[in-house]
Amino acid sequence: MAFALDCHDREVIGWVATTAGISGEMIRDMMVRCVEQRFGAIRAPHPVQWLSDNGSIFAAHRTVEIALALGLVPCFTPVESPESNGMAEAFVRTFKRDYVRVNPIPDAAAALALIDNWMEDYNIVHPHSRLGYRSRASTFFPNPSRVRFDGVNSRERAGLFEVDRTSG
Repeated sequence: MAFALDCHDREVIGWVATTAGISGEMIRDMMVRCVEQRFGAIRAPHPVQWLSDNGSIFAAHRTVEIALALGLVPCFTPVESPESNGMAEAFVRTFKRDYVRVNPIPDAAAALALIDNWMEDYNIVHPHSRLGYRSRASTFFPNPSRVRFDGVNSRERAGLFEVDRTSG
């Protein structure tokens, strides 16, 4: 699985999961979806940092080209420095603890079928320690009847997407 987090409001903006390996094309498609979802356009209205590890799918020339065309500024964590990717590491721990380990998952196909619902729950209902153990919805959208979680009417702000891929 690979995912993109908004480092301001902790939203998992995009993700891709497969039982096979994650390809550069999958990452590039996810980048496009993230920008479209967050900004409602095919290009960010201002430069937005896109932080990832140094994996070949993130550092590939074509991936960097697409990032720049989308208005993203590719940034890479230092080699062998997992603490620099702390928000992504914390998300992986939370995701495994609060979703994967507490659900009966007989096989990979069953897990893949549950991910969309888990991500929606994480984005809307799950309490976040950095938000005072409140949900994103109650923190950023105090009037839930006026919220669109597709990102189209999200604030246009300087942001940072943190991207990671995780196995299992």
